[in-house]
Formats: sequence, C-alpha cells, structure tokens
Amino acid sequence: MPSSKPHPPVVGKVTHHSIELYWDREKAARRQGPQEHWFRFSVEEEDPKMHTYGVIYTGYATQHVVKGLEPRTLYRFRLKVTSPSGEYQYSPVVAVSTTREPISSEHFHRAVSVNDEDFLLQILRGGNVKVDVPNKFGFTALMVASQKGYTRLVKILVSNGTDVNLKNGSGKDSLMLACYGGHLDIVKYLRRHGASWDTRDLGGCTALHWAADGGHCNVIKWMIKEGCEVDVTDTGSRWTPLMRVSAVSGNQKVASLLIEAGADVNVKDKDGKTPLMVAVLNNHEELVQLLLDKGADASVKNEFGKGVLEMARVFDRQNVLSLLEERKKQTQKNSST
Repeated sequence: MPSSKPHPPVVGKVTHHSIELYWDREKAARRQGPQEHWFRFSVEEEDPKMHTYGVIYTGYATQHVVKGLEPRTLYRFRLKVTSPSGEYQYSPVVAVSTTREPISSEHFHRAVSVNDEDFLLQILRGGNVKVDVPNKFGFTALMVASQKGYTRLVKILVSNGTDVNLKNGSGKDSLMLACYGGHLDIVKYLRRHGASWDTRDLGGCTALHWAADGGHCNVIKWMIKEGCEVDVTDTGSRWTPLMRVSAVSGNQKVASLLIEAGADVNVKDKDGKTPLMVAVLNNHEELVQLLLDKGADASVKNEFGKGVLEMARVFDRQNVLSLLEERKKQTQKNSST
C-alpha cells in the first residue's frame, strides 16, 4: 500500500434521492491477473446520530449510486481501499447534500387538498405542472377545490387557465361538485366563467340533480332563479330532481322548493313510477305527506299496474300505509259529501 491516503470518492450526479460516487479508476485500469490480486473498494456512510460508519458497498467496481436518500439532506462518505495482502487505508470524508425534491403533480394536488394558497401560487409560478393534470382519482384541482369549498383556490385556478368544463371518470364536472357541496359562491363563479347547467354525468344527471342530492336550498333557489330547468330528467331512469329527493334524502324543504318552482308532483319515470311511489318505497313518511298535500295522485298505477297502497303493503311500510289509508278515507268522505 502506498503511504499516502487514497483520494475521497468523487461526487457525480446528485438528485433529490440519489448520489453517484466514483473513485480510483487509474488503479482499476492497471489491474492484472486474477481478481484476488486486485485492490478492493468499500464505500462507507456515516450515521449522523452515532457518528459511526457503515459499509454500503464493497467490491471491485469504481462506481456506486447511493439510492433511497432524503431530499435536501447532508450525507458523509469515505472510501476504504484494501490491498491484495489485506492492508487497508481510509480516504478523507466527502460531504454532499441531496437536491430539493422537484415539484410534481402530487405536490400540486396536495397544496389544493389542504387549501395551501401560497404553495399553490408558488407551483403555478414555477410552470412545471399543468393546471388541469388529474389526481389519482381522476379529479382536477378545480374539481377538488369546488367540492371542498375553497373559493380563493377556485379563483386562482380559473385565472391560471383551468378548464371549468372538464369531467372526472363518472362524468361529473366542477359545477356539479360545487352544487352537491352547497358552495353557492363557487357555483356563481363557475357559472360566470362558462360552466353549464345542461352538462350531464355518465348517469345523465345534471347539476340540479346533484344540488337536490346535496340538500342545499340556497343553491337550488339560486339555480332555479337563474333559469335552471326544474323538471330536467336524467337519461337513465328518467328521474327529475324531485324524484331524486324522493329516492335519496326525503328532504321536505328541498321538495317544497322544487314544487313551488313548478316541479310536477305526478311526473312518471321510465317504469311509470311517480315521486309519491318512490317516496313510499323508500319509506320517507313526511315527504309522502307533503307530496299528498301538494297534489300527488295516490290512485296512479305504474307500468306494472301497481299503485302506492300495494307498494306500501308489499314492502311493509306500516306508517306510510296508515297515512295513505287515512288519506283515502278522507278523500272518499269528502267526495261523498
């Protein structure tokens, strides 16, 4: 072994998660004979807490890439050179920092998800991430901000050119998500920037269907005032928003609002069911009462010749059945007088 210490490893390419090291290529170039006559190299990394070194590579190569590192972190390495006779020497230590993690779409969506306005602006100024890149669930940043009610982020994203009419995998756009979430300020803003009431998701539902599902009267009231069609039907079951209320939530306030705006209480779906039948099947007792008060016809039959009383009996809706029978008696009494 020469008396002088070996040179420290030379630093090659450095990223946010890896460091390339190489060393004594001249010595390797002079190799002759079998491998046991060659110099062997070991790269050791310092444990910053224990101030001890552990071997991360040993062999006859003159290069090693250290992987799986943390971004923006200082690492210290030294080289151990062992002669064929077993003598060894250590090089001086080389210290090198990994780089900052590059901004990715994951950072972009994380900033939106946690409502981090400053970080979002920083990312958008950097220009490395497309504003409409979807997350792993197929949602754009605008969809997430609209769903969560992050008004300022919505405005930032729109001003940076996001497409307000993009849809996710189920066909929902940002307007539908804002309507379902009850975020009226965002609904208004999206409408001003080109979002349409008429857009449909894969089930054929519109923004008003989703507003009805969400149960937000202030949003529904504004939508109707702005000219949204109250009896718009989906393309599957031919359900209106009132039908959705009868099926999903049974929300009386939403139903009253829709009816006051002109929703047809006796509209039929593709199977001939009315909102009253759907409310009976889903056991929404108070909504059944409201629909009857608003003129729902309890004598209507569906495509299979079944009426609401039969449905209530078959599905054992006892409270609803009592209500319907009481109404029937009252109607018969009134007609006889």
